[in-house]
Amino acid sequence: MNSRLGLTLCLASLLTGFSLPAAAHPHVWITAKAEVVFADGKVTGIRHNWTFDEAYTAYVTQGLDKNSDGKLTSEELQELADENAAGLADFEYFTTLKVFGKAQAFDTPREARMVMDDKKVAMSFLLPLKAPTSVTGPMAIEIDDNSFFVYFSLVDKAAVTLANAPQGCVTNIAKAKPLDAAMQQILQDEGAIQESGANFTMEYSNRAIIACP
Repeated sequence: MNSRLGLTLCLASLLTGFSLPAAAHPHVWITAKAEVVFADGKVTGIRHNWTFDEAYTAYVTQGLDKNSDGKLTSEELQELADENAAGLADFEYFTTLKVFGKAQAFDTPREARMVMDDKKVAMSFLLPLKAPTSVTGPMAIEIDDNSFFVYFSLVDKAAVTLANAPQGCVTNIAKAKPLDAAMQQILQDEGAIQESGANFTMEYSNRAIIACP
């Protein structure tokens, strides 16, 4: 396993593989967008696209420029993409999908790919459902990490889109509340969230509700 990643070791070394101060939360910042994929009127999976922060990018791409030309190609980043995708299972892919209140199970990620977007690395992958499901009621998607080791923010209010969805489906998106200075101060204490009793995971979760006729 590439020690740069540390995805399967523990949450404390998530996506980095190197020591970070315990008081620093979040450790990784991701700007996300997602596409809910349909086929024959059923939901078949979610295509994620995550852009990582510059600090994570600078560390995780060290030594990957094999031809030393100062540029990182998708081919040079492919091993990193594959290992990151494989390790996400330990954290339930930071994704929850419920159809009519029932959580859906995901299969192994496919089509993992990474590219450089200016000074940031962006990763895309398809997260298929183990069993395609009909939308028999409201469908809810959440993209977050309730440990706050990783902080997800959506690109914009149109960050969750639908592919090949039945005609008439509508999406309502609620973006995670931005982490202000006061919240980041609370996160300095590992147990502060639990002790406070506040529903931080609701406020700082990215959610999309999809309704189809």
